[in-house]
Amino acid sequence: MTSQVSMQAGSGFVLPHGGRSPAGGVAPDPADAGRVSALQSPAHTLARTDELLEQVCERLEAQWRERSPEPPDVLTDDFPQLLRAWLLPTAGKRLRPVMCHWGWAAAHGPDRAAADDLVAMCAALELVHLFALVHDDVMDRSDSRRGRTTTHVEAARAHVSAGGLGDPTLFGDSIAILLGDLALNEAWDLAAGCAPPLRRAWSDMLRELVQGQLLDVTGAAARRRDLERARRVARLKSGAYTVQRPLHLGALAAGAEPDVLAALDVYGTHLGEAFALRDDILGVWGDPARTGKPVGDDLLSGKPTVLLAEAREALPPDVAEQHLGEQGVVTPDTVPVLQELMREAGVLDRTEQRITTEVRLACEALDGADLEPGAVAELRSLAELIAWRDS
Repeated sequence: MTSQVSMQAGSGFVLPHGGRSPAGGVAPDPADAGRVSALQSPAHTLARTDELLEQVCERLEAQWRERSPEPPDVLTDDFPQLLRAWLLPTAGKRLRPVMCHWGWAAAHGPDRAAADDLVAMCAALELVHLFALVHDDVMDRSDSRRGRTTTHVEAARAHVSAGGLGDPTLFGDSIAILLGDLALNEAWDLAAGCAPPLRRAWSDMLRELVQGQLLDVTGAAARRRDLERARRVARLKSGAYTVQRPLHLGALAAGAEPDVLAALDVYGTHLGEAFALRDDILGVWGDPARTGKPVGDDLLSGKPTVLLAEAREALPPDVAEQHLGEQGVVTPDTVPVLQELMREAGVLDRTEQRITTEVRLACEALDGADLEPGAVAELRSLAELIAWRDS
């Protein structure tokens, strides 16, 4: 059967080259229908996740009306409606819940653990992802996300339309920050009911996310271009909370033994790095129609990405200094120039090679551990879908 991620509408996981990845792997065979027969389907977990998110929205709407039956000024939608619009119906890939499910399944969860904590974690992951996106859009001054106007921009426009008092940009930023705070609170509310090991891992994940974002913001301000620092930022703010930590949370929900947790952590670390590298590539050369956000934003903001660190080393010194040095400034007009220079210098090819290596190391980590074989097969296929996605 096809990987459950690829079966979701709008997942964006599409293998190029006719279904064969650059690593030499082959897209999942539809005829291979029996390999997850012993597992609870990810589709079932995702359906329960959406049901729980619906319950969160309904409860929030009722509480909101009870406290203040009248709608807020200026805004066209109140926060419960905004939260629902971003969460339901499924707007994103649900990648984090999918990884959480497979961590649970790989640790033999269907055989020995109820799925209540798993589903709570999946829903909490979606809420914390929304929190991160909304705040990240403010910090990056992004205009679009998932093909729609970002929250802070939409709120600023509502302020202008209403003839509001004060600075519309500040108003928009304030609204987005508050919406992100609400999403984080609802995520914590779900996580609070889970077993103590899950709550501790959840806290660690959030600390990593905040630390990675801090290093990202300060690194951009300092024009950091060193490779090891860029890799650390990518692991903390992207790879860990997208792949490694959701896998870990799912395995903990299944009561996984230390050797299982260790194998999944190594897999998640390498695949998380591949995910972050693909994110960097899509941020520079991606198709906005597929990614749902403008291309070149990372270059304009000077983010300390692995790609820019590679470019600083690969480009001729005078060219690197002009675009990426202490006095270098990337503008919308020079984005296409820098894109082509980076491609010609081999930055894209080297990054693709690095992704191939990370996928290989991730899959090798699954060998030998006491993992459910059907889940291992799915995790291998998922690694390629994630590493060579186009959105």
